[in-house]
Amino acid sequence: MTVQPIRLFGDPVLRTPAEPVVDFDAELRRLVADLTDTMREQNGAGLAAPQLGVGLRVFTFEVDDVLGHLVNPVLDFPDEEEQDGPEGCLSIPGLYFDTKRRMNVIAKGFNSYGDPMQIVGTGLMARCVQHETDHLDGVLFVDRLDGDARKEAMKAIRQAEWYDQGAPPVVKLSPHTPGNPFGLGR
Repeated sequence: MTVQPIRLFGDPVLRTPAEPVVDFDAELRRLVADLTDTMREQNGAGLAAPQLGVGLRVFTFEVDDVLGHLVNPVLDFPDEEEQDGPEGCLSIPGLYFDTKRRMNVIAKGFNSYGDPMQIVGTGLMARCVQHETDHLDGVLFVDRLDGDARKEAMKAIRQAEWYDQGAPPVVKLSPHTPGNPFGLGR
């Protein structure tokens, strides 16, 4: 098993946009294996490379007994339907907050061998794909909360025993947020 330590809220790598994967080689496949082993060891639904300190656009997922990964994902939303429900993150351990996401997503990218692939997700799978793609953009799920909920989340994070007081919190806007000024992800 190649379980790796997970970077926690406050680590700058979690706020740094990841670089596209250009080499689909054995090293990338080792990264996917490390992500998968670490995600499964921590009972997570997904894990993105920046959470292991690797600034590449790749994530793994295991939702409803579907295990996989996606490299260089690009999201498309086939409709405007939304979902609202509890969301957590292995980089913000033990805390869950209701987070709005799109109900349906189509994610296109590649597998670790460079073959094109597509994930059509709804519900929890759609939530997972959006959450992990946000990680690749340096965005955390607490950034998506409205003002009062974000204040509550930040207070809970600052009170968590794992929180590093020396790392001031930063909030970012996801380029995959519908209606965002970047115009991506629509």
